[in-house]
Amino acid sequence: MRVLDIATGTGLVAREAVDLVGNARQVVGLDASHGMLMESQKGNPFALVQGLGETLPFRNDCFDFVSNGYGLRHILDIEYTFREYQRVLKPGGRLLLLEISRPCSRIGFHLARLYLGKLGPLITRIGTGSRDATLLMKHFWDTIAESVPPEVILAALNRSGLRAVEHRVFQGIFSEYVALK
Repeated sequence: MRVLDIATGTGLVAREAVDLVGNARQVVGLDASHGMLMESQKGNPFALVQGLGETLPFRNDCFDFVSNGYGLRHILDIEYTFREYQRVLKPGGRLLLLEISRPCSRIGFHLARLYLGKLGPLITRIGTGSRDATLLMKHFWDTIAESVPPEVILAALNRSGLRAVEHRVFQGIFSEYVALK
């Protein structure tokens, strides 16, 4: 199985893919950030490519599995991007999108905002002493609070030519989108 992990970041999802596939040469991590690729390179045996999910530098029908772990909220045009994901998937290939989504319930939203938007940055500031780390935690919450609603993501996945599209939510905030080509 050949795997592409888009927005690989530190390589967490790609490393798990290597464990599942059993062959590091079958896994490719892609990220737009050179800094993230350098961080991901530490101890990772899989291939790394700098690029954008919106314009994948791969030929058609070359991956059995495409993943994007927690990078969806940073994509400007999800429908166009999903067509790119569909393009590089082999027929019968699978797509997995993992995302932290805005909680649907009012109580869940306010609790998440309190924890991720206020307590998380405060704990980060106390623990690291870094103003930049505090701003990063605040930005993290802001991207969740303003994330694309699941119904928009599902519609874009369906319009991109993928099929058997499903959405599962865990603990009210962790979303998993799966689809087939």
